[in-house]
Amino acid sequence: MDYRKLGKTDLLVSSLAQGGAAFGQQYGPVAFDEVRDCVHAAIDAGVNLFDTAAYYGRGLAEDYLGQALEGGLRKKVFICTKACRLDKAEFDFTPAGTRRCVEASLRRLRTDYVDILLAHDIEFADDYEYVFHETYRVLQDLKQEGKTRYIGMSCYPLGLLKQAIVRCELDAVISYAHYNLFNTRLLTELLPVAEARGTGVMNASPLAMGLLTNQGPQPWFPGQPEIVAACRQAAELCRHRGADISFLGMQFAYAQKRIPCTITGAARRSELEVNLRAMTEPIDTQLLTEVMKLLDPIRDWTWPSGHWRDS
Repeated sequence: MDYRKLGKTDLLVSSLAQGGAAFGQQYGPVAFDEVRDCVHAAIDAGVNLFDTAAYYGRGLAEDYLGQALEGGLRKKVFICTKACRLDKAEFDFTPAGTRRCVEASLRRLRTDYVDILLAHDIEFADDYEYVFHETYRVLQDLKQEGKTRYIGMSCYPLGLLKQAIVRCELDAVISYAHYNLFNTRLLTELLPVAEARGTGVMNASPLAMGLLTNQGPQPWFPGQPEIVAACRQAAELCRHRGADISFLGMQFAYAQKRIPCTITGAARRSELEVNLRAMTEPIDTQLLTEVMKLLDPIRDWTWPSGHWRDS
């Protein structure tokens, strides 16, 4: 396992980080025994960063992770969790609401602190100035109180995430679906700003919300149909060549050394093992070239999220 420094923090994080959305049944049922087995296997493989959120399963993902880390394993890992988003359409960016959310997360995680605390999906806030002042202030307070070692924010729109980095002194951020086979804007637009400020960047959803899988995205995927169609073509090309586009996509993401870590959402040991194999197996450069050419018509396309609109 490769370890990289996360911004100006003192965290050396594994280049493969374990995401917790699937622990919260976000992608279908998963039993606690499966989650525990996956967490233990990840730690055995050298994974030391686990990302979760109060939103995932309305706390179930945190509860499962907390249980899985009992018996001394908490000391072996870094935990990143996210507050302020409570459900699909339920948000609370107020200082009091953020504090309540964090206290509940700590109870579920069975710990008295987390290593990284993020305000979750800030593009859904009604007032970004409020987030940059009041939400940010309570994050700072929680850091001073020892409830978290580092603070940050997460969202989909890169324009808003760049503003957050510039306006607030953030230790780390999570960007998702912006470094993958058809979109590398994280590298060109976000990383220069983050690196200049010493803000660590974690890359999530390297398969672009399921676009880069054989199954394709969920029916509620908010993006353009042209994106879905192009990714389906690329998946079919991979199948025709006896390959899996999701495996190719993971190989592509892990190969980028400038990004400190890539968060993947395995919930079972078998899924984790595929991700671990993608880190070490040489990429098929010919197939990659062909896939990238197919995806050129949607290169760097994005879609709206929350209330943010790029100017």
